[in-house]
Amino acid sequence: MVKLTLRERETAQEAVRRFRKLVERSGIKKEMRVREFYEKPSETKRRARLRAQRRARRERLLNK
Repeated sequence: MVKLTLRERETAQEAVRRFRKLVERSGIKKEMRVREFYEKPSETKRRARLRAQRRARRERLLNK
């Protein structure tokens, strides 16, 4: 959970900007995107497998 306390003489725009940064860093925004639609477990595994393959390919290219 993100908590934001207003600083002395802080404008609303500055507070909103700080709040957005806190939410982004905490991973809440990413979690919301993932949970927005139901994804079958097989799709989750497939996405993870493809991500691992891309990562391995990238590492192989960098190590040459």
